[in-house]
Amino acid sequence: MIGRTVSHYKIVEKLGEGGMGVVYKADDTKLKRFVALKFLQPQAFENDEHRQRFIREAQTAAVLDHPNICTIYEIDEQDSLIFISMAYIEGESLKEKVRSGPMAVDDVLDIARQVAQGLDAAHKRGIVHRDIKSANIMVTPGGQARITDFGLAKTSGGADISKTTRSVGTAAYMSPEQGRGETVDHRTDIWSLGVVMYEMLTGQLPFRGEYDAAVIYSLVNEDPKPIEKLRPDVPDAVQRIVERAMEKEPEDRFQTAAEFLSALRSPLKATGGGRAGGAASVPEKSIAVLPFADVSRGKELEYLCDGIAEEIINALTKVEGLRVVARTSAFSFKGKNEDIRAIARKLNVDSMLEGSVRKAGNRLRITVQLINAADGYHLWSERYDREMEDVFAIQDDITLAIVNKLKVTLLGKERAALVKRHTEDFAAYNLYLKGRYFWNKRTETGYLKSLEYFRQAIDKDPSYGLAYAGVADCYDLLGWYGYLAPQEAFPRARTAAEKARELDDTLAEAHASLGWISANYDWDWAAAEQQYKRALELNPSYATAHQWYSEFLTYMGRHDGSIAEGHKALELDPLSLIINNDLGQVYYFARRYDEAIAQLRKTLEMDPIFAVAHFFLALALAQKSMFDEAIEEAQKAMSLAGEGDTLILSHLGIIYALSGREKKARQVLAKLDEFSEDKYVSPFPVALIHTALGDGDKAFERLEKACEERDHWIETLKVHPALDGLRQDERYRSLLERTGLNS
Repeated sequence: MIGRTVSHYKIVEKLGEGGMGVVYKADDTKLKRFVALKFLQPQAFENDEHRQRFIREAQTAAVLDHPNICTIYEIDEQDSLIFISMAYIEGESLKEKVRSGPMAVDDVLDIARQVAQGLDAAHKRGIVHRDIKSANIMVTPGGQARITDFGLAKTSGGADISKTTRSVGTAAYMSPEQGRGETVDHRTDIWSLGVVMYEMLTGQLPFRGEYDAAVIYSLVNEDPKPIEKLRPDVPDAVQRIVERAMEKEPEDRFQTAAEFLSALRSPLKATGGGRAGGAASVPEKSIAVLPFADVSRGKELEYLCDGIAEEIINALTKVEGLRVVARTSAFSFKGKNEDIRAIARKLNVDSMLEGSVRKAGNRLRITVQLINAADGYHLWSERYDREMEDVFAIQDDITLAIVNKLKVTLLGKERAALVKRHTEDFAAYNLYLKGRYFWNKRTETGYLKSLEYFRQAIDKDPSYGLAYAGVADCYDLLGWYGYLAPQEAFPRARTAAEKARELDDTLAEAHASLGWISANYDWDWAAAEQQYKRALELNPSYATAHQWYSEFLTYMGRHDGSIAEGHKALELDPLSLIINNDLGQVYYFARRYDEAIAQLRKTLEMDPIFAVAHFFLALALAQKSMFDEAIEEAQKAMSLAGEGDTLILSHLGIIYALSGREKKARQVLAKLDEFSEDKYVSPFPVALIHTALGDGDKAFERLEKACEERDHWIETLKVHPALDGLRQDERYRSLLERTGLNS
């Protein structure tokens, strides 16, 4: 081919060859410039129809115009050969750069950011590359990275030649779904960029084999060697980014290239830090207890597996000097086949406990092992063969053995706390575990089912204080989320919490629930603080108590203390979405909007479909006058929560009003009036809409109604930024005085 003229291109030299074709440097005789010509192999196409569809897809990709994407000039045919004319890039491929060894971390992040920017531009046009690899990324002498071979991309809904041509895509960089021959979306490019980052950081590929089938088996079924084993100097935060990009399941990865890019721009902030790169070190004597696996044939013991792990967590929190990860974070890995060391890094602990439960007749076999997170080796393991009724003794044995292995010195009082039993009735205990299982579903149906189980547990053992605390927690959240009216839910919660405290005054859960009711319903601020402090005295590791106390301090205007408590809750339960979200909420009410936005975006990186975080992010953006983005976030929250979510709808109305979109704000008010005929609509955010519209009289009318109904949003009266327009009015000062928030 050298020296041959094809169309108006004179071929100068061969640049490379791959499974789909051969690339040449050529002289464009019309425009007097060098180009790269890629000739596609005839066997790449099954039939003429497939060939024509591919040409249309490549033509679509040619519209991409981005500094990090190699420009496609044209797609043409000559002598039955399809060729693509692309920009010729001076420099070397990333593959060539990596041959000389691992790259500097800053250089890796810089190139990855550029590639993510290019992918983001392509994905927004519905174009998926499908063959991101180091050989397809060119780096100019000035350090600019450009993605090549977008002519082989696929548009959403377009032809997928990978179904007929196994050579499309390179095995070592394929996503698991691509390796299985499944339909892929933009998240396959995110996986491949993660592989490229791994390669840049370590100088080798994460999945290797003598032939493609072996490589594909490895990437589908095995975990790569941790980066820290190959290169310990790589910051832990950067390792976490690569690990997340290379999650086996697409829904566990970054969900968009933009989200990936956000993490790459600020890795320590995006991942919550780590051991290296100046981030926090792993606390000594720290542990996460994972949910036990149900390996019984009938798979009917999930509630018991979860319950045993939860009881061990609760017992270990009584040990002074031992940091125990809260249930929410530990259980977020349930059902995921993730490397134990990767989980430990994410939870920032130095030891992990995992176990399994098998049932045969009325016999249980519980296997448990304590693992050193640094190297993955077992510190201790044990097997317990007992009757079902002996589950209490099993828990005691496991808990005390762990403490012994962690070399924590126990006082007699602490040991007694570890083995304390809240009921001697095994049937009642079983019912309580089922109640907690459904309560943790965080749905209306789950709350109602858990109420039923907690009540049955109380019927079995009327002295079971923990079951009463469960009832209180159900009513607390049924009222908070508006499934029950405040006057119906919160008094019932108080009755149950007081009964739990009467039966066992050492239950931190009971005191925290009473503090929550005192603040959210009674507006008895002194009593609320007393109860929260008592809960934390009884169990300093109870993350929810720190979370609720943080919110309480915010409403009192004590923002420094509030933020400190929020961080304590996050340290104990780092992967809890609601705790991450609530820290952003605390920043919002403290008017630290940039920090609120950063924290809420971090929460959404953990779960992009968490509606509450979109909701508070919208409010923070609105206070920065970033109204278009705020409306977009509020609309996302609305679509995720459903059109019937009056709380989010009303706050969308607030943002419309603040941004000057009066007509839309009034349409929201009309819609809320319609909803109020059939369901409870909080009057407080409606008052905020009227405030933003400049209608103070209607705003105060709604605030008065909120007071009458004991609307829990009244507790934000002192600190809510959306009320600034009313603060000079005597009626506002009167409300503060009547609610006790004037101090």
